[in-house]
Amino acid sequence: MLKGRIALVTGASSGIGKVIAMKLAALGAKVAVNYIDIANIKDDAESVVAEIKAAGGEAAAFAADVSSEESVSAMIKEINESLGAVDILVNNAGITQDTLIMRMKVEQWEKVLDVNLKGAFICTKSVLKGMMKSRYGKIVNIASVVGFSGNAGQANYSASKAGLVGLTKTSAQELAGRGIRVNAVAPGFIKTAMTEVLPENVIEAMQAKIALGTLGEAEDVANAVVFLASPESDYITGNTIHVNGGMYM
Repeated sequence: MLKGRIALVTGASSGIGKVIAMKLAALGAKVAVNYIDIANIKDDAESVVAEIKAAGGEAAAFAADVSSEESVSAMIKEINESLGAVDILVNNAGITQDTLIMRMKVEQWEKVLDVNLKGAFICTKSVLKGMMKSRYGKIVNIASVVGFSGNAGQANYSASKAGLVGLTKTSAQELAGRGIRVNAVAPGFIKTAMTEVLPENVIEAMQAKIALGTLGEAEDVANAVVFLASPESDYITGNTIHVNGGMYM
């Protein structure tokens, strides 16, 4: 389905990003696994690449700080030279620095917006030259349920994810004429390494908010991303798929 396509997944060294990268590779895409250049994260990224190759896919790891235009530009140049021009971009990289607004430092606000929102803008802008030249592209932004519902203690994260939705809609309008589709996926509460360490009572409280009564899996999010990255979604742009089990409707 994606044979011959080049896909870049940011923040793909673990969690949802890893599963997205592996699913794209399984469908034939050559996957650029992005990671932030920190020792243990580099090892994780190389492990993802090894898993993809072991399964018969093609992948390579590329370091870049998505909040830095210079860093992303260098990464895109490297991807272009080793894999080819990016056809599919998944803006998955994101961080949290949670606290109440009255306690939140400006630095905490700026850091989350820089990575989650500015990072998606920089990566999107950086791949457009190649996409416009081929008149084809799929961009998928990983938003969040809290970008729609809000969440106490996550003003910076919620704002960054709501901003991603606005970026998605505007990008879709600007780029449709060039054959580039831009959509978003908004996960709810998903089972990750971060949720696995939460106390049982916290998990139960989270599940009580979900109509289907259970946390989602990373595969649930990845399935939606793969659909939007595939030819099956060619008549969809500027939209958000909510993957939250009915937590927010």
